[in-house]
Amino acid sequence: MQIHEEKKDGAVIFRLSGRLDAMTGPVVEEHVQRAIDAGPKKLLLDFSEVDYLSSAGLRILLSATKKMQSISGKCVVFSIAPKVMNIIRMAGFDKVVEIVATEQDAL
Repeated sequence: MQIHEEKKDGAVIFRLSGRLDAMTGPVVEEHVQRAIDAGPKKLLLDFSEVDYLSSAGLRILLSATKKMQSISGKCVVFSIAPKVMNIIRMAGFDKVVEIVATEQDAL
């Protein structure tokens, strides 16, 4: 898993590449928590290069969403590949996590 962090229009954007699973999840979770602690109102996750999402990855999405809501912020996931989107839908997370098509929509 590769993680690239950037700031744009007051949001923190994480561009993730690779598998988001039990092995890579703790590193992603650490980056996300550090960003949330800094206090942005928008946390954006670019999933365009995520090719696998496990239950551990789903837990990270749910946790980030809840933490951002607790500080009146938003966590938005965008550019999800169809294979990964199917996993999200099967788990019912498309009703819990905010998902949009593009980075522009997320901003």
